[in-house]
Amino acid sequence: MAKSLRYWIRLTLAFFDRFKLIFLFGIIIGIVCFVLFGIIESRMPIAVEKIGIVGEYTSDNLPRSITDLISVGLTTVDVSGEAQSGIAQSFIASDSGKTWTFNLNKNLYWQDGSQVTSHDINYNFSDATLSKPDKYTVVFKLKTGLASFPVTLSKPIFKSGLLGTGDWKVVNLTLAGNYVDTISLENKQKQEKIFKFYPTSDAARLGYELGEINDLTNLVNPKPFDTWNVASISGQINKQQYVAVFFNNSDSLLTDKDIRQALSYAIDKSDYKNNRALGPISPFSWAYDPSVKPYDFDITHAKDLIDGSKIDPSLKKNLKITLTTIPDLLDLANKIANDWKQIGVQTTVQVLQFVPDPSQYQAYLAITNIPLDPDQYLNWHSTQTSTNITQLKDPRIDKLLEDGRLETDETKRKAIYFDFQKYLVEDAPAAFLYYPTYFNVAKK
Repeated sequence: MAKSLRYWIRLTLAFFDRFKLIFLFGIIIGIVCFVLFGIIESRMPIAVEKIGIVGEYTSDNLPRSITDLISVGLTTVDVSGEAQSGIAQSFIASDSGKTWTFNLNKNLYWQDGSQVTSHDINYNFSDATLSKPDKYTVVFKLKTGLASFPVTLSKPIFKSGLLGTGDWKVVNLTLAGNYVDTISLENKQKQEKIFKFYPTSDAARLGYELGEINDLTNLVNPKPFDTWNVASISGQINKQQYVAVFFNNSDSLLTDKDIRQALSYAIDKSDYKNNRALGPISPFSWAYDPSVKPYDFDITHAKDLIDGSKIDPSLKKNLKITLTTIPDLLDLANKIANDWKQIGVQTTVQVLQFVPDPSQYQAYLAITNIPLDPDQYLNWHSTQTSTNITQLKDPRIDKLLEDGRLETDETKRKAIYFDFQKYLVEDAPAAFLYYPTYFNVAKK
């Protein structure tokens, strides 16, 4: 038995001695392959998302959903609309909100490894001057106080070439004329997101059908994908936007508040129980007031308001309105037209691809972004003729908007914006309907 064991040991040693170079070479090749595989694997994207977005954007004006992945602003904004630390770890107001001092985070770096300093802060405002007293401090001096200024500075900051401070880095960008065609992002785990832009919803749907993208985001209408077995559809309510009918307050018919209120009451809102919008401020906001007049569906009251209105009797007997809207809201516009027919208002629906000039429409059904801060001076103040699309001229609303943007005490600001919502909704420059649901389509 011992002799047999020695035999096999000698045989094994002789075998390894004879083929030792081959074994050595094999081990070296194995180690090299293992190292090369690790290097190649580390440089290969783990996963690629190809996402379609509707809209035309330049490299200087990308959607916030993308820029927020790449970088951050001096501040960030939480879900309630409060400004929080970003590149700046702290900030303070002085001189009644005319001077804002921001102290930068000293441990923040750009994606190229260089430290973020005050030299990199490149906001440019026509009504504010920027000074940089030291490496980690920036000071803005405004001509007039502005309580919402820190929220404005939540816009992400970049170094040249869209270099940011975030988890996702731009690795490629292609243009189609003056607009971005695709932008590719990659994170440290080598995951990749490729965003492809389409000028219209129809073009995006075609791109999805052709396999150019795997996901299609922010669709107002999920058709035709809701009938596809290979598509997975998910919907989410966006409470930073609202759908409303904006009334031209300078129109001979709609200048009368009773008529505007009647049209608001006459719209059946029973389909919006879960996403009902009562006013222009997000329900997430610290300044939101849920107690404003809801304008619940009431045909009888709507007719009474028309009968008691002070409009010209000849107009009252033959009420006619043109309701302008965008293609995605055409079905809703037709529904509203039928609602208004019940109170004797003949409605013509008009579809446009662009936002109409306020002087060119009577009623405009649209989706509107809600500002992050409750300051809505641009939307409703009588001096803002290009952005106040309802042409509202109300001295009380003007004063509240002026006071709200100057007041830096949040408790006092909240009281101001509660009054703003109450009086604005009472005045009915718009019929607030619902927060829109956006649909995402993904391949199963």
